[in-house]
Amino acid sequence: MLKKVDSAQLKVGMYIHDLSCDWMTHPFVRNRFEISSQEQIQKIIQAGIHDVVIDASKGLDVEDAPSLAEAQAATEREVEAIAKEPSRIIRTSLGEELQRAAQIRSQAAGVVRNVMADARLGKAIEIGSVQPVVQNITESILRNPGALLGLLRIKSKDDYTFLHSVSVCALLVAFANARGMDQDIIREAGLGGLLHDTGKALVPDAILNKPGPLTDEEFAIIKKHPMDGFNILKQSPDVPALALDITLHHHERLDGTGYPDRLAGDAISEMAQMAAIVDVYDAITADRVYHKGLPAAAALRKIYEWSKHHFNPKLVQEFMRCVGIYPVGTLVMLESGRLGVVIEPHESNLLAPKVNVFFNTKNNVYIKPETVDLSRGLGFGGGDKIVGHESPAKWQVDPMRFLTLG
Repeated sequence: MLKKVDSAQLKVGMYIHDLSCDWMTHPFVRNRFEISSQEQIQKIIQAGIHDVVIDASKGLDVEDAPSLAEAQAATEREVEAIAKEPSRIIRTSLGEELQRAAQIRSQAAGVVRNVMADARLGKAIEIGSVQPVVQNITESILRNPGALLGLLRIKSKDDYTFLHSVSVCALLVAFANARGMDQDIIREAGLGGLLHDTGKALVPDAILNKPGPLTDEEFAIIKKHPMDGFNILKQSPDVPALALDITLHHHERLDGTGYPDRLAGDAISEMAQMAAIVDVYDAITADRVYHKGLPAAAALRKIYEWSKHHFNPKLVQEFMRCVGIYPVGTLVMLESGRLGVVIEPHESNLLAPKVNVFFNTKNNVYIKPETVDLSRGLGFGGGDKIVGHESPAKWQVDPMRFLTLG
């Protein structure tokens, strides 16, 4: 049986099924292993991992620990409570914005590529060439955040580094806008998001694109990138302090286990705390050579669990309302047995978005696509509800093909 246990309860002889942390930062080559020494337990605790999933059928048990299913059910009840808070207002339809968003995505990725190339050559970053892109991203997010954010979930291993920066920019703009921040602050946040990984230009490609977990020595090199990026960007006089702060501190964690400065609590600025949430969300939803990305809905629930220690819980809940409990592009299973892709969140009930349904799982066949508004009753374009999110790979479907109909 799989159980969720506190790291303080770990003993030699237990079998780790899941380290329950973002996989880019844990100190083990494997995610599943039997604990064979006290040193391994100390390594888990020192890495800031506060709870793990054990497999009691393969090692020692903790009798009073909740099962993984019980822990997930408790999380889902808390997520549903968050979903009842109002979200944002969308100005244009997804279909209207998608074409513009595709152009912005391509343009922004090219700009980040150029920034990285300049940084690698030791050239000063030309902020004048970056700011128009941030403005375009901001305007697209204000028209319909789901279009650009949905498209940015599609990344290949060749363009991951560049599109990750574009995603963090767009997500941070959406997050700051949803929180009602000043437009100048939103643009500076977007600039910081677009440039936050500039320091990775100095990381050898063999480490950056390694098709497997990093060694301790390689991870130490990766951990230098926030400071390297900060030092590169501060050579350009037009980079605002907010963007520098995001670049330097987006890997800090609320419990002091992050890097480079091991800041804790309020010592981390609110914007850097927001950037940390956004950065991890985008990273764990992306496919990498050695790790399959999580569905967006599953990633949000993971981050919600980690917010007990690593992230500001209030900000995590606001971020979840910003992108939606089921973000645009999420494949969902409906009570009717149909699969649909989320195209628009509902303003006041994030559990009842608009979806384009396109597949019948009972007959295992594609059906004529149609838009269903889950906030409406039967006979009024609704009459169904989400029972959970699904993996596209499980059903061998591409939900992104059905973001728009016709």
